[in-house]
Amino acid sequence: MIRIGKLTDYGILIMTYLARDPERLHAAQEIAQAVGIALPTANKLLKMLARGGLLDSQRGTKGGYALSRQPEAITMVDIIGALEGPVGLTDCGTAKQPGNCQRERSCSVKANWQRISQAVNDALAGVTLAEMTVPSQPIRIFARPLAQPVT
Repeated sequence: MIRIGKLTDYGILIMTYLARDPERLHAAQEIAQAVGIALPTANKLLKMLARGGLLDSQRGTKGGYALSRQPEAITMVDIIGALEGPVGLTDCGTAKQPGNCQRERSCSVKANWQRISQAVNDALAGVTLAEMTVPSQPIRIFARPLAQPVT
């Protein structure tokens, strides 16, 4: 099973919470309480999201965190990338990380893994943070063949 990590799930919850009121600064304590996670975990995620360029932070008693861009300009691939790194289903699935596999030069499926990873990346890039704040119906995904059969 392919899954995002628990911290990334929490990070997405934090981002959707902030997206509901993107103009206001939110204190870490408030965010942790609203999302239902421990304050140290919230602090860790907020720092990662800020380092990833998705949040602006302001120190001080009237400080807090706010989105660095409008929710419509932040995608799920941005958030997952900030928390987990580039989206790829295998080490060779991202062209940005060559050399992670001993079989890379002779692998017969590398190109297909890259295609699959790109499709997942494109799907995540197609969902904005603004969309994540609105409940929706599940969508049906229809699989299509990776390649046409040779006849």
